[in-house]
Amino acid sequence: MRFPLSKEDTAMIKDAQVLRLRQFIGDGHPLYLAALKVGMDTKTARKYRHADRLPSESFSRQTWRTREDPFQEVWPELRDRLELNPGLQAKTLFEDLQRRFPGRFPDGQLRTLQRKIKAWRATEGPPKEVFFDQNHTPGELCASDFTCMNDLHITLGGQPFDHLVFHLVLTYSNWETGTVCFSESFESLSQGLQDALWELGGVPKIHRTDRLTAAVNNLGDRDLFQQNYRALLAHYGLKPQAIQARKANQNGDVEQSHHRFKTAVDQSLMMRGSRDFDDRESYQKFLSELFAQRNSNRTERFAEERPRLGDLPTRRIDAWHRRPVRVTQGSTIQIRTNIYSVPSRLIGERVDVHVMAEYLEVWHGTVLVERLPRLRGRHKHLINYRHLIDWLVRKPGAFAAYRYQDSMFPTSRFRRVYDALLEHGPGRAAADYLRILELAAKESEAGVDSVLARLLEWNVPITPTVVEEHLRHDLGLPRAMEVFVTTVDLSSYDQLLETREDFSLPSPQMCTSL
Repeated sequence: MRFPLSKEDTAMIKDAQVLRLRQFIGDGHPLYLAALKVGMDTKTARKYRHADRLPSESFSRQTWRTREDPFQEVWPELRDRLELNPGLQAKTLFEDLQRRFPGRFPDGQLRTLQRKIKAWRATEGPPKEVFFDQNHTPGELCASDFTCMNDLHITLGGQPFDHLVFHLVLTYSNWETGTVCFSESFESLSQGLQDALWELGGVPKIHRTDRLTAAVNNLGDRDLFQQNYRALLAHYGLKPQAIQARKANQNGDVEQSHHRFKTAVDQSLMMRGSRDFDDRESYQKFLSELFAQRNSNRTERFAEERPRLGDLPTRRIDAWHRRPVRVTQGSTIQIRTNIYSVPSRLIGERVDVHVMAEYLEVWHGTVLVERLPRLRGRHKHLINYRHLIDWLVRKPGAFAAYRYQDSMFPTSRFRRVYDALLEHGPGRAAADYLRILELAAKESEAGVDSVLARLLEWNVPITPTVVEEHLRHDLGLPRAMEVFVTTVDLSSYDQLLETREDFSLPSPQMCTSL
């Protein structure tokens, strides 16, 4: 026998109450007493005594609307838009309706439209991408990628420290590590991967990455990149595996680990109370300690994985490549798309440039002649005025239109001085400024900068001679082109003459007797 049960009945009465009620009635308790024992009204207990369904089985979902649908008339149009562009958000469509039908759709109806669109997507919308859980084998696969850390606003000595982290994860145990770097270059990839493998103490079978498009573009030669990358993996016995283009989810282990790792860094920085570090070494130590802490919770699965890793080779492979170039007449070399200056004595010479992750080493034969910081990005230049100042002083007319003139101002004060010289004497501005710059190159850049700051503050005319005098005074050097003549006391000569007169030679008789 069935009794119609209201929504209120089924919401208030639990299955356990009905089961206990039937148990008490079966034990011979009267209905009113059994209902009292389970906290149920006698009238309600009478309904459930002979009902063949429990409360959870008796509730039927309401399928009719309790109020009129305010979007009924415009829904066909909204549905057509959603079918054409499934990514459209309910808020965007709602704001469009408010613009086209002023006053018809109040703000409170946004939630109604969101529920309607959500229901449509779940029942009639396009199918969503399915992600298939994978079985990971110990020691089989490691995944790596670069992640940008700039949004964490880390500083070194108070200065912004824009950088990346090369991040490697073992997909079975989730053991992870990372290396600070500054670009998605092959050299950064090589150094980061080797650092990770030597810290791990073994080699997995497969190395998974994205398409490494940024690294290929930075190298500028796809064939050369593939050659270097294959050589790197072959040295460690790794097999390459790349995900499909624009399918970051296929490298999901490291992508998800990026998010968790950066969240952990952010939380640790909050607990630390400061995002500023003394230097890069202290920041790298902070990251290493964080990785160690995170890996401490993965010891059990890592213990399964460690014995299945391959052996490391006897040595690391160099994380750089050699590029022979010729020094141009402008005393510059070009490495990929970036320009660097070198000492002018190398003009016309062929030099070997060792391109490393963060530095360039310029070699002439077996002599290291220059070590330069590597530029980040493309189509940039690094011009050192000290390499060129000797000839700029001789050719001041070339300064005004010099392509890399911006590099000839070590600080903002040098720029202000040049502008002031242009204002007071355009004809001699370049020559005078270059003489001041020569002082900075050959004496002290910091000292000249300090002198310029003082002269600008005093608002006095600035000339190379004035700057040189102040600089020599600050450095404790003798004044240039100044001769000091010591006054001679002539009375000392008179004393010598008087002494000569008092002195008499012996007589011949005396000489004979002697």
